[in-house]
Amino acid sequence: MASESTASRAWYGADGQVSELRGRVFAGACLAATALALLLMFVFLLFVANDAIQPGSADVGWLVTFGGTLVVPTLGAIVYYYHFDPTAGRVAYTSLGLPIVLTLFAGGIWILFAHLITAHEWLALTVSLVAAAGVIWGYDRLGREHAIERLVVQIGAIAVALFGLRTLILSIPVLPAQELVFLGTLVAPAALATAWHLRNVRESDRIGALAFVALFALGAAGVVTGPALGIGPLTWMLLTVAVVGPVTLYVEHVWRIGEGTSGLAFPLIVGGGVLVGWLAVSTLGFAGPNSWLDWGFLTSAASRTPEDAGIYPALVGSVLMLIVIVLSAFPVGVGAAIYLEEYAPSSGLVGRIVKLIEINIANLAGVPSVVYGVLGLAVFIRTVGMETGTVIVGGFTIGLLILPIVIIASQEAIRAVPDSIRQASYGMGATKWQTVRNVVLPRAMPGIFTGTILALGRAIGETAPLLMIGAAAVVRVSPDSFFSKFGAMPRQIYTWSAEADPDLRFGVLAAGVLTLLVVLLAMNATAIVMRNRYQRS
Repeated sequence: MASESTASRAWYGADGQVSELRGRVFAGACLAATALALLLMFVFLLFVANDAIQPGSADVGWLVTFGGTLVVPTLGAIVYYYHFDPTAGRVAYTSLGLPIVLTLFAGGIWILFAHLITAHEWLALTVSLVAAAGVIWGYDRLGREHAIERLVVQIGAIAVALFGLRTLILSIPVLPAQELVFLGTLVAPAALATAWHLRNVRESDRIGALAFVALFALGAAGVVTGPALGIGPLTWMLLTVAVVGPVTLYVEHVWRIGEGTSGLAFPLIVGGGVLVGWLAVSTLGFAGPNSWLDWGFLTSAASRTPEDAGIYPALVGSVLMLIVIVLSAFPVGVGAAIYLEEYAPSSGLVGRIVKLIEINIANLAGVPSVVYGVLGLAVFIRTVGMETGTVIVGGFTIGLLILPIVIIASQEAIRAVPDSIRQASYGMGATKWQTVRNVVLPRAMPGIFTGTILALGRAIGETAPLLMIGAAAVVRVSPDSFFSKFGAMPRQIYTWSAEADPDLRFGVLAAGVLTLLVVLLAMNATAIVMRNRYQRS
């Protein structure tokens, strides 16, 4: 009895007082679990990075130089932001990560233009869609309220533009040079959008005009300056559009708000450290690490020789497969979520069927990925008759895999929109569709995008479904259409894991894993930043 009384006082306190011991033990256990998970992940990343980069193969002078110019200043800045200015720390990490993520995004766009669509096809597609948008806008200006008529006009305008006007433009014998095409269809619209935003936030036509001229001139300079620096005009323009413009807007936003502006110095500390360190080791003649992960690895095809092995065709295949996944899984998943949350009845026989469907969707989200590979093999190859190992089959199969995740994430985002907002819209006389389109979806879209990006992060790393649908183990030629044979990064990594050569099985494989991890972490970080930003707004 005495021991039971003592234990009771330890957990619940003495003399009727409430003890905080249980809460502290629970908090400590959660902290320990979190720290253990982070430690294990950090150790894993260290092992992979060590095999891929091999820092131990560098000269001691090289390590000391970069330690003094890069590592020490970076750690010092991180400690300062953490202890003295957390707001500047958030700005610092965003200002460093934003250009990296945007550069990866620009690289994906470059792959599309390099392997999937030519400059003239892009010009024809852009002009056609702009013409269709103009017709739809003109019809909306008439103020007609016939929903079916509006739908017919929209579908008809898009169909005529894509299958009529686009073909007519491509049949023109003389079209502008590709540099002029990209300058007019990429740089000019991006410069105009940037200038329009700055004009509105700064309330100054002069600032908007200067922004347009500066960004357009920078993009146009790529026609001459790019080749002189060893950079193609398209690459230069994409960096201008996808990196320089958004980073400029972010810097302007931070500077205008006036909070955490010292964090903008963090990218300069890191970039300056890299530049100073590179100049120092080049002058002093220190040899760097014998890294497997270099520019040659990212731009070369697979090879049985470790020194010549690369991941570029598999990287292109993963990008094209992601496009198929987005175009197939995203509209279907979001549409299903909208119906289940906004239109499906909750009572009666149909309501019970809807409940059964939702339960099965939740169960399908936990089905092993190899089962979806068997499903893709049975449906798309055996039944439909598509060719094995093509981009479109891989995209559809992985799209089925993430479809339940997209539906569940979209349902949660739509469900999170307060009912009072819907009722207010109905009170203003809006219809059900107008409420969903103009009220619910805009508020739910950040959550939908976040869930979709996280699902795509899983999709790009799946291997088992690709094995089942016959994705090539080794591809030395990048796919140039959605119906071409393809390889993907996880499939290529799996192939390297079975090689007898230890350099392929460890060094080259680690470089491939690190490349895949960078893409995954960039996508997940983007989703987290989007979620946090819209949660604060």
